[in-house]
Amino acid sequence: MKFVDVKNDIAFRKIFGNEKKTKIIISFLNAVLKLEGRQRIEEVSIINPYQLPRVAGEKASIIDIRAKDEKDNQFVIEMQVADVDGFDKRVQYYTCRDYSMQIDRGEQYPLLKPTFFIGILDFYFFDSPNYLSHHIIVNGETYEHKLKDIQFTFIELKKFGLKVHELNTLTEKWVFFIKNAENLEVIPDNVDDEGLREAYKDADKHSWEKEELIAYDNASIAEQDERGKITAAENKGKKEGKKEGKKEEKEKVIERCWRKNMAIEDIAEISGLRLKEVITIIENLKTKEGE
Repeated sequence: MKFVDVKNDIAFRKIFGNEKKTKIIISFLNAVLKLEGRQRIEEVSIINPYQLPRVAGEKASIIDIRAKDEKDNQFVIEMQVADVDGFDKRVQYYTCRDYSMQIDRGEQYPLLKPTFFIGILDFYFFDSPNYLSHHIIVNGETYEHKLKDIQFTFIELKKFGLKVHELNTLTEKWVFFIKNAENLEVIPDNVDDEGLREAYKDADKHSWEKEELIAYDNASIAEQDERGKITAAENKGKKEGKKEGKKEEKEKVIERCWRKNMAIEDIAEISGLRLKEVITIIENLKTKEGE
């Protein structure tokens, strides 16, 4: 077997957005949301089933996985491979929008059903060392949990370091699958959940159609390009920061020399700046002192 990278845009949606194999998403949701007893999900319907992109390079036709259970609770599952500016605000807007759009203006608020956001992040986001975190609205003083309709769950893959032989819970096995499937050659022996085992089968490249593999490769290229843009922007910022820091250091050297009444030519030689630049900096210093 050769498994795909589950974090890939196409792979993620093919596995979790398969309306013919809802046992996969049911197992995943029950595991990461820790639903037990009467709270367990028994049935789901995929609101936006997986479809291939129409043209090469286009993103998958759905942004994320949306589903509803038999109680009409809404679930939004998103895979995010890179930290982007405003991610926290987008997630909150995104979830609240889906919650409010359940009813039209003038309809009764009691018709609104809970909305759960599950974010799978391939980067560090929260300060806590825990790879799995649940976020709810509570009273700031008493911690009373009265506002229950909007909840957030995050999985930070970078913080998950368990090896295959260390996996005990179904939650751990699901997170391991998402993070490490591409590096495996067989389904681990400790996978005894039907939904997770089906996910492994769907992640096997040998079961994919040619068009799906092409779309998968295109998504991988697009993802690398996006990561490259972010890295380039970060490196540019670092270079500009270093450049600005060196400039400030030289200005401090010039100020110290000027206050010791050194000749401008000597100051230029010591600082490594042109005579014209040194004169400009000194004139600015004089202006500040005269204010």
